[in-house]
Amino acid sequence: MALHPTARRLRSLVVRVGILTGGGDCPGLNAVIRAAVRKGERAYGDELIGFLDAWDGVKERRTTPLSVESMRGTLPRGGTVLGTRRGSPFDTPDGIEQVKSTLGDLALDGLIVIGGNGTLSVASLLFSEHGLPVIGVPKTIDNDIVGTDVTFGFNTAVQIATDAIDRLHTTAESHDRVLVVEVMGRHTGWIATHAGIAGGATAVLIPEIPFDLDELCQRLTSRHHRGRYASIVVVAEGAVPKEGTLDVPELEIDQFGHVRLGGIAARVAHIIGEQTGFETRVVQLGHIQRGGTPTAFDRVLATRFGVGAIDAVHEQLWGKMTVLRGEHVVYEDLTVAVGKTRTVDMQLVNGVAEHFFA
Repeated sequence: MALHPTARRLRSLVVRVGILTGGGDCPGLNAVIRAAVRKGERAYGDELIGFLDAWDGVKERRTTPLSVESMRGTLPRGGTVLGTRRGSPFDTPDGIEQVKSTLGDLALDGLIVIGGNGTLSVASLLFSEHGLPVIGVPKTIDNDIVGTDVTFGFNTAVQIATDAIDRLHTTAESHDRVLVVEVMGRHTGWIATHAGIAGGATAVLIPEIPFDLDELCQRLTSRHHRGRYASIVVVAEGAVPKEGTLDVPELEIDQFGHVRLGGIAARVAHIIGEQTGFETRVVQLGHIQRGGTPTAFDRVLATRFGVGAIDAVHEQLWGKMTVLRGEHVVYEDLTVAVGKTRTVDMQLVNGVAEHFFA
């Protein structure tokens, strides 16, 4: 496979590098950008350019210069200073040619792409089918990218959800209520599992294990008979019932082909209230899990990924992404993550957390 002309042999150690963030926002994105800029500018003398609003910015050549000075104060800042959108250059007939033209005209030696499954899949195709010099950095609060032990943003989301559950315990106990807490997790239940265990939930419902509402209601009733009148049920937004146990309405599809999730907790709460007679309330944490200051763990991991990404550019490891394996940041082929979902570890479910799942 021949690389695109923009991937010419690097002249000395000084390069021009583009950076973009794609998909949903995530705590730690700015830490990645900041680290890549600091290492690139100070260690290599690089010139770094940010593309605004993901692939739209690449196609439309909307850029902003990135420097150590411009990134000051962004380490603890949530969101992304570059902005982000969903979508892909493959969405329009001339999208790929626009990307190629932008990279060539701006004389970029490489492009660092920070994103989730969708964004990394696009990056993989741009490399494998079009020879574009790309390096990936995996991010998602859902922790569902194959190839890395953990993604930055996940730790922050779990901490936010756990803090919420801790606070909900006291109000549930004060009113003898069942509180059903819906957290993010479209295809996997990583957040629900970890937050449910850490927060001492009564039950956790995740996409990997279809739930039985009758069993859940029996568990809640049994607790009530033992004098435990308050309960917390954590539900991942993508959780599904066992076949034939609960009618689920047909879900809408958004413009990107994704099912519009959210609302399963309300249906679960309604059935719990009907079957048990317990006062039941719903709490949807929603986008609060994605916003705000990243935890120390996510700041460190994101920083390591950013440093690894700019080093990968200089080593010309095109088509690779930075990943965490054990305690080390290493490189993995982007193709490893394409079209796959990293589900919750069943050893965790079958071991320490077995009694949590309905």
